[in-house]
Amino acid sequence: MPCNSPVATIRPVYKIIPSIVGPTASGKSDLGIRLALANDGEIINLDSVQVYRRLRIATAKVPVEERQGVPHHLIDVAEPEENFTAGDWAALAAHLIADIESRGRMALFVGGTGFYLRALVQPLFTGPKTDLRLRQRLTRIRDLRGPEHLHRLLVRLDPRSAEHISPRNWSRVMRAIEVYFQTGSPISALQPHTPPPPELARRVRVLALNPPREALYRRINERAEAMFERGLVEEVRGLIAEGISSDAKAFQAHGYRRVVEYLEGKRSREDALNQMKLDTRHYAKRQLTWWRSWPGVEWVNRFGDEPEAVTEATELLGLKR
Repeated sequence: MPCNSPVATIRPVYKIIPSIVGPTASGKSDLGIRLALANDGEIINLDSVQVYRRLRIATAKVPVEERQGVPHHLIDVAEPEENFTAGDWAALAAHLIADIESRGRMALFVGGTGFYLRALVQPLFTGPKTDLRLRQRLTRIRDLRGPEHLHRLLVRLDPRSAEHISPRNWSRVMRAIEVYFQTGSPISALQPHTPPPPELARRVRVLALNPPREALYRRINERAEAMFERGLVEEVRGLIAEGISSDAKAFQAHGYRRVVEYLEGKRSREDALNQMKLDTRHYAKRQLTWWRSWPGVEWVNRFGDEPEAVTEATELLGLKR
């Protein structure tokens, strides 16, 4: 459980907070565990789907028996229908860092959800609670027409905000559009003075995996097929039978969304699988685009489960082997 120690009062043994990021299926979890084992580390989940309880197969959570004794935090902390936000994650993560470092251990982030990490190092404007139906509509527009289309919409609605938000930073673009439609006012007019970044922001070091694209896409396709074979459809059918709404926020993740559509008769099983593969490949591309816009990223151009990845990561981050 996270402690209540203020982040500003800790005196960390480790000067940096490594963040192992990159596209889905790139081997982040494997690399994170090996770095944690070598550096007395504990992993804080940086994946927006792994926070949900009762979702297993399409989340790629590392089974407890495969974590090699490394503590993993912020996994299974929210119910599937809960509107768990980046701000919620950031608040929990800040306290966890304080707790982990107060015990003389290293905290490291592992995952690919960039807007979670941004919410921690650049505190977000809270504003109105997310309208999930509006978020779903904007997500569909992004998937069909691309993030640049959303940015052009923001230029019309709130040119001042659009000037300062990159078209590639689609999560902030979407949030600005949401605030406009929910309040009738541009977020640039509503935002209070942004608080300064927390002390820990200066210590976050981002290391991104960037394996060869064709090999990555092959892994993504194979992983999707394996998920279907391991019972993804049956898992989703069971959750819906237990009362989880097909509109639940957790089901908006690309792996689950297409299975829900199949169960609702909107797709064939084969079409759902193929669309899941395509969605995931597009998502991987968006993840790489996101991290390229993050300042100071160290890149490792291979999969995280390759032995050489550990050597490169430790050298780039200045950690133990």
